[in-house]
Amino acid sequence: MLHGIIIATCLVGAVGLFVGLFLGIAGIKFAVETDPREEAVLNALPGNNCGGCGYAGCSGLAAAIAKGEAPVNGCPVGGENVAKVISGIMGVEAGEVKRMTAFVKCQGDCDKAHTDYEYTGVADCSAMAFVPGGGPKSCNYGCLGYGNCVRACAFDAIHVVNGIATVDKEKCKACGKCVAACPKGLIELIPYEAQVRVSCNSKDKGPVVLKACDTGCIGCGICAKNCPVEAIKVTDNLASINYDKCSGCGTCAEKCPKKAIVVG
Repeated sequence: MLHGIIIATCLVGAVGLFVGLFLGIAGIKFAVETDPREEAVLNALPGNNCGGCGYAGCSGLAAAIAKGEAPVNGCPVGGENVAKVISGIMGVEAGEVKRMTAFVKCQGDCDKAHTDYEYTGVADCSAMAFVPGGGPKSCNYGCLGYGNCVRACAFDAIHVVNGIATVDKEKCKACGKCVAACPKGLIELIPYEAQVRVSCNSKDKGPVVLKACDTGCIGCGICAKNCPVEAIKVTDNLASINYDKCSGCGTCAEKCPKKAIVVG
């Protein structure tokens, strides 16, 4: 009996030793070499894993940068400082990194936006696609104010104030999570330095806009006619700004009869 136990123990030990040696040799033989720059880049990244770079996380971006598949300034959260560190690791020029911030193209808060009915139900912007009129607000393009963007932001940079989402540009890292979360497509990334912004997203004609909101763009074109650098145009009844041309003079905001263009 004891003899059998000893034999069994020896067999188990021998099998374990064989498997261990096999796995060790296989690990060495089939090991995938990792570019040491990848780890250095990963250590330089902020580690938020927000996905704003277009990859699943910081490790994905680090691997892509090391392979030359992503730019060294590909991290919107790290900005210029991180880009400089990574460019040093990769031995390339970082290029200019323009700081961006999210902007909600709507002023239709509880005081300015008109409503068709009182809504009581699930507080979720996406759910409004399944309720009459796409939600209680008369404007089908405006902010619904139920905070999908707030829940998506990992930096506490966006909050709903008086029924409308508002961005704290000092906290915003331009990761784009709120942009993706808004079912109305109301949020866009604009230059941090931008002083003039069209705070409306409605493509309805003027008379319809007037019935829905006190500060909506009516597509009159006065802003475009008065812009000294031709940086603003009206397409589909909505004004838009070309920030590569805009000088920030504020003439368009001054001339806008509905104050749909804001400065500051």
